[in-house]
Amino acid sequence: MRNSLLGLPRPYKRALQVVADVVLVWVALWLAFYLRLEDVRAIEPFGGHLRVFLLAPVLTLPFFVVLGLYRAVLRYVGRHALITIGKAVTLAALVFWLVVLALPVQQPPVPRSVPLIYWATAMLLLGGLRLVMRNVFLGEWTPLPPAVRGVRGVPHRVEGAQERPRVVVYGAGSAGNQLVSALRAGRELRPMAFVDDDASLWGTVVDGLPVYAPEDMGRMLAETGATQVLLAVPSASRQRRREILDLLDPYPVHVRTLPGFKSLVDGKVKVQDLQEVDIADLLGREPVEPDEALFERCILDQVVMVTGAGGSIGSELCRQIVTCRPRGLVLFEHSEYALYSIHTELERYIKERGLVIELVGMLGSVRNGGRMFDALTAWKVDTVYHAAAYKHVPIVEHNIAQGFFNNTMGTLHAAQAALRAGVRNFVLISTDKAVRPTNVMGATKRLAELVLQGLSVEPAPVLFREDVEGAVPNRTRFTMVRFGNVLGSSGSVIPLFREQIRRGGPITVTDPRITRYFMTIPEAAQLVIQAGSMGEGGDVFVLDMGQPVKIVDLAERIVHLSGLSVKSKSHPQGDIEIVFTGLRPGEKLYEELLIGDNVLPTAHSMIMRANEERLSWRQLTLGLDAIIQAIKNGDYPAVREVLKLLVSGYEPDERLVDFIYLKRNQEEDRP
Repeated sequence: MRNSLLGLPRPYKRALQVVADVVLVWVALWLAFYLRLEDVRAIEPFGGHLRVFLLAPVLTLPFFVVLGLYRAVLRYVGRHALITIGKAVTLAALVFWLVVLALPVQQPPVPRSVPLIYWATAMLLLGGLRLVMRNVFLGEWTPLPPAVRGVRGVPHRVEGAQERPRVVVYGAGSAGNQLVSALRAGRELRPMAFVDDDASLWGTVVDGLPVYAPEDMGRMLAETGATQVLLAVPSASRQRRREILDLLDPYPVHVRTLPGFKSLVDGKVKVQDLQEVDIADLLGREPVEPDEALFERCILDQVVMVTGAGGSIGSELCRQIVTCRPRGLVLFEHSEYALYSIHTELERYIKERGLVIELVGMLGSVRNGGRMFDALTAWKVDTVYHAAAYKHVPIVEHNIAQGFFNNTMGTLHAAQAALRAGVRNFVLISTDKAVRPTNVMGATKRLAELVLQGLSVEPAPVLFREDVEGAVPNRTRFTMVRFGNVLGSSGSVIPLFREQIRRGGPITVTDPRITRYFMTIPEAAQLVIQAGSMGEGGDVFVLDMGQPVKIVDLAERIVHLSGLSVKSKSHPQGDIEIVFTGLRPGEKLYEELLIGDNVLPTAHSMIMRANEERLSWRQLTLGLDAIIQAIKNGDYPAVREVLKLLVSGYEPDERLVDFIYLKRNQEEDRP
């Protein structure tokens, strides 16, 4: 029946509503007479009271039409529609009462209290019908057999009916109420209750749903049968969201959340706004608002270039740079698709806000110094944020030559091009893996830092392997910013864990002891921009990453937030198993941010300045020459030995796993 009604054309549905309302108005008026007279024989709907029964729908339905009640879709009827019904019935009852008073006295007479009773019965019947029909259309109510009807705990559905997942909304404020309305309008999830921190709401009913205290979470889940919790607290601090997630952690519920108010720009909450919990909420650390003076110093009304502009950090740098109103932004990227994606996004952003920014998308590799120089001089770039790098430890470990040429030589070519072009500021995005590295990726990034440190102390360096005669005046301020892992970047463990959970597991973690520092991509990009503004030349800035996080703990939390449990020896009936695969080549158990203990505070509470050892420009160029020659000879053990000499604390894995080296040795070992 429900599907038949839903399939009718809208004019037919409206006609049915009108007919139903006329019948209900007559029933409501008859009940009003009956409740007043208490004698069925005294009611004459086809006799002396005929005029009154004809007037009732004539006076009531026009108010429904004027107030738009027939424009509402029954299955989407909510609180606002019920308020409209109340207004229409009240106005109709008032006019009806005035008309009855104005009518000449008739036999049998119409008691003056009948219009008032009619108001109550009409409100009950007309509003009640719409609520019942909404629940029927949404599948929230289905008549049960008499044997089980009204039994507590029995689901209100017939055998074979598809019941929607039951959800609880955490937050009974404006966002929570809008979310419940959106859920009721849809047919995917069924809201069962609210949970709210406000003690004055506990035990009350909001929008037809009971409100529970956070401490009653277990009882509430048992009573409602909810399997999901939707966080509708967009204004809550990150610390408070962390506390809520800690509260929910013991329960087998899938937790999703609405983004912050900044993301809900249209002021309307939609089901599509729901997303997986931001892992940054698990860290619980509040972001520090940027210092506007530092943020704009190297960007405002200047031309900026970002290398690796399509990467995780590079693209976020670009997003934040355009908010500082540069004169121009050059996106330098070797991946055509990545360049297209970020260029399209920024182009739309600039157009929507009417900004005057010259946006340039340039294909090119930082290994090509000539291409870099041409771009820097053509657009007269003032500031370069150098984010282009190979960052995946195992991949670089298997491709040593490419890691060196991209991470170290790419930085060298970009820096020398900046020197020749007279760029004022050059900021290198570095990594905590550059500190006492155990892998080629970290060693090549530390070597990139040393290159900039070496150039920064040379007033007129002789460029390395550049077709330029003599020394080049150094007017460039080189700065390095070092930080750990960023949440949600390409190759990050968080997307990997979620994909593994989606497939049913297992989750793979290399070692139960492994820890990492984490920071959100926007926070890291903001701090990079501000740190780059504070450099004096050759500075290494370290970002405050908070406390390191155990990866296995992170994996367990993500499993719990997905509404699942961890499968282990002590809990064999769990859903998702965590498997430890062993450390990969070059991987460390713990990451560090400082090579030494000599660190100084800066004007920003989350940025520190590290004073670390440097190498002379001559030492560096000799070392780089030696590595290049060793790579040409295919002597990768020699490459690692030179890296040991240049990079303090570099202790590579005993296994040399470069693909080319292994393949060549395999060929030589054959008889």
